Amino acid sequence: MRYNKIRKMDISNGPGIRISVFMQGCPFHCEGCFNPETWDFDGGKEFSDETINHIIELCGKEHISGLSILGGEPLHKDNIDGTTKLAKAFKEKYPNKTLWIWTGNLFESLKNKEILKYADTIVDGQFKIELSSPLLKWKGSSNQRVIDVKKSVKEDKVVLYETEEFEGVTA
Repeated sequence: MRYNKIRKMDISNGPGIRISVFMQGCPFHCEGCFNPETWDFDGGKEFSDETINHIIELCGKEHISGLSILGGEPLHKDNIDGTTKLAKAFKEKYPNKTLWIWTGNLFESLKNKEILKYADTIVDGQFKIELSSPLLKWKGSSNQRVIDVKKSVKEDKVVLYETEEFEGVTA
């Protein structure tokens, strides 16, 4: 498994100031993708236990409210084990910080996956350029959903994350 980059201070991928990890490799190749450099499964850098330890250490800073895992496709069959290992280590160390994950897969396809034990919020669905808008919060296109994982698992149906839209603007 490989990763593309780690952002040590990200304010655009989830609430608050976050650490963001961009996994390497994506089979979807969405038109207009903001991260096409993450598509190649052989690109980026090796993802190892040292990488996980480094990310966990970065997340320990008091001003960091959580971890965001994006891609590429972090839940692809080649990436999901490493993503889950990172998610588990993060939630064990910081149970009160939030874990957000972006995936081109639909939430319904993730049923019974271990990753759901650790994720607080999942943004699902492939980016569709014809449905894109810069006014959307935490997603690129209107077909994508910002899902409250804990409530969705408990209620056995998709429950959207409660979010404030940008003031005075609807998308």
